[in-house]
Amino acid sequence: MVTSSESRRSYGGMTSEERSSARRERLVAATIEVLATRGETATTMTAICAEASLTERYFYESFRNRDEALMAALDQVCNEIAAAALAAVEQTDGDPGVRSRAAIRAFVDLVVADPARGRVAVIESTSTPALRARRHELVDWFAELVAQEAATLYGEEAWPRERAKLHGIVFVAGFAELLAGWLGSEIRLDSDQLVDLVGELIETLSRRT
Repeated sequence: MVTSSESRRSYGGMTSEERSSARRERLVAATIEVLATRGETATTMTAICAEASLTERYFYESFRNRDEALMAALDQVCNEIAAAALAAVEQTDGDPGVRSRAAIRAFVDLVVADPARGRVAVIESTSTPALRARRHELVDWFAELVAQEAATLYGEEAWPRERAKLHGIVFVAGFAELLAGWLGSEIRLDSDQLVDLVGELIETLSRRT
């Protein structure tokens, strides 16, 4: 006898929900690629679907409109950045400065390996009102992460939480502007110099001296 659960697994052993999730992942990846390489005005629903090799029907299965797709792309990139940075801190031994630089190195390496993600995070994230609003929320989210990590790394030497959050906002916003200039070749540093500069900045902002 075939159960109702088994009957739903008709394509490659995947349920309809799994297939829908896989299509959404393809659409988000396509949005990142189109947004980074062609810019916001060219990132239309049609262009996203063409890049993902999916039809309009599947776009609207995942998103109500283009803005939702753009914000999902930005969220995806920022989640990847946060995951890479936090993993680097956890996997690195040494003093707080070494570990914080490992987080910066992980971020920079991600951007070097895939410049599209860096461009979405710090350049295209200001290109529409919806993206700017989401970027503002994400700066606050990253600032909270920075404050939490500072408390973990520096203990009693860290700033009090509310002050640390404000310092985190300064760091995240400043790093974003610095990275935008670096990606646009306006700031001429190699990746090691960039990591050292940003590492010094976050150490200065993270602990009381």
